[in-house]
Amino acid sequence: MAKTPEKKVKDKVTSVLKNIGAYYFYPVSGGYGRSGVPDIVGCYQGKFFGIECKAGKGKLTTLQTKNLQEIRSCDGIAAVVNEDNVHTVADILNQKETDERQMAFDF
Repeated sequence: MAKTPEKKVKDKVTSVLKNIGAYYFYPVSGGYGRSGVPDIVGCYQGKFFGIECKAGKGKLTTLQTKNLQEIRSCDGIAAVVNEDNVHTVADILNQKETDERQMAFDF
């Protein structure tokens, strides 16, 4: 079975997260969770993060945008990652200043 383009992005992100020793998981609602939660959530160096993975020119839904904004408003790291910026994930999570982390991924 071939991987979808989004699955390829997710695999690259999780590879980076494994390499830097971040705690992360894929939240699965199963009908009981909250809609719009990022694809990957976790913690790195005491900082919560949420990463939404998109392929190509995939766009965020309104609920995804809302959830990422809520993460940022609580001083977490909110990121939208695709094939073009997946290589920057470790750099963003390693930034010391919250402002620098949050400016790195616009959505």
